[in-house]
Amino acid sequence: MIIFPAIDIKGGKCVRLFKGDFNKVTEYKKSPVDQANEFFNLGFKNLHVVDLDGALKGNLINENIIKEICNIKKIKIQVGGGIRSLDHIKKLVDYGVDKVILGTVAVEDIKFLKIACNKFENKIAISLDVRDGYIALRGWTKQTEILASEFVKKIENVGVSRIIYTDINRDGTETRPNLIETFNFSELTNIPVIISGGFSSINDVVAVHNQPSRIEGIIIGKAMYNGNILPEQVVSFDVE
Repeated sequence: MIIFPAIDIKGGKCVRLFKGDFNKVTEYKKSPVDQANEFFNLGFKNLHVVDLDGALKGNLINENIIKEICNIKKIKIQVGGGIRSLDHIKKLVDYGVDKVILGTVAVEDIKFLKIACNKFENKIAISLDVRDGYIALRGWTKQTEILASEFVKKIENVGVSRIIYTDINRDGTETRPNLIETFNFSELTNIPVIISGGFSSINDVVAVHNQPSRIEGIIIGKAMYNGNILPEQVVSFDVE
């Protein structure tokens, strides 16, 4: 199981949102680059980085910070937020990003998703941000009537390398992830699934680790920043 410490960037700062609400932001003292180095020094081998400004504006807003994080050697980085074109993807891959996460553009334009997966083989992940089973887009501000369980059937053979499944109602709440829903979702596809949203304690991590499913890994954000999950508790689970 892969453990992805999360770094969300807004206004050049490391932040966490509450239930995806951009009006409910917690800022942290460490810069995104300093936080990335700290996670690396603690022994983590992967990072989940999101450009929140980019997600809202549909462009790479904090790309200089992302580029600097990519300079940390021997750590794999998956990056999402505002990636809407092949040029965006190429730029991030050239920086050294391991997986480029497509969200809005992947859902709205499956043809583009296929082209991206063919051009950047094994580099494209998609983010399915879900409220009550339905996908939300554009930095979680646009709610659709597209069921994640139906959408995933359309992309099964496109070449997506992983799916990041986020329960928006749990994200940033530390009220436990929606494990049953995510486990059930993971059984609908052969694409590896990453769980995001709501991790509150080491017990949640153990629950995923012990589940025989298609879960490839988990993303931990606020609980690690607030000390409810200690890095030394989970780094031993970080095995690819």
